[in-house]
Amino acid sequence: MIRSRGLIWLPLLATLAACGASEDETLAPAKSGEALATSDKIVAMSGANIGTPMAERVAVLGLLNKRNGQTRDVELKPGEAIRFDKVVIRLRACEKTAPWETPPDEGAFVQLLVNERPPGTTEAERWRNVFSGWLFKENPAANVVEHPIYDVWIKACKMRFPGEEAPVEKKSSEEAPAADPAAKAPSSEPQSPPEAAPAAVEEASPDGA
Repeated sequence: MIRSRGLIWLPLLATLAACGASEDETLAPAKSGEALATSDKIVAMSGANIGTPMAERVAVLGLLNKRNGQTRDVELKPGEAIRFDKVVIRLRACEKTAPWETPPDEGAFVQLLVNERPPGTTEAERWRNVFSGWLFKENPAANVVEHPIYDVWIKACKMRFPGEEAPVEKKSSEEAPAADPAAKAPSSEPQSPPEAAPAAVEEASPDGA
């Protein structure tokens, strides 16, 4: 996937990286703390149409604020964005290796926007696209977010492949049979002792013996 199908991804990487580079102001959601759908078109990558459709996958991302040390987990579907004060995370795609591929890895195409003053200027703060590219779970050094305040990394891409459906639970043959509902449970009330059988009455013999 990440490596064995890397050549298949190259056209998509160039396309995604070029999208919205000059329109950063329109890419930032107005509402903070809520994942919102964007106008991004979900691209179905060639050779990556096995398993969960791209639009239904969920990427789990980590976000770090280096100033206060605060971290949070963020879950997004491709085509969604979320804002936290002056930072916006946009997810364009996520992928992971199939069970039969090695080595295993997971990746996400992420865009990071920050509302800040352009470095080395006295201009007013504005939204800037500070990162746009793939992040890899098992090989984070392949592409890193270089920003003095914020860092983003991928934790998982939630998707399934054919044959990974949850197995149906089978009842054990050793399970005890269900109790007969007709069987009467013993009463917890105090039980009276059984009545003694009446003594047998001897018949008097006719001769009085």
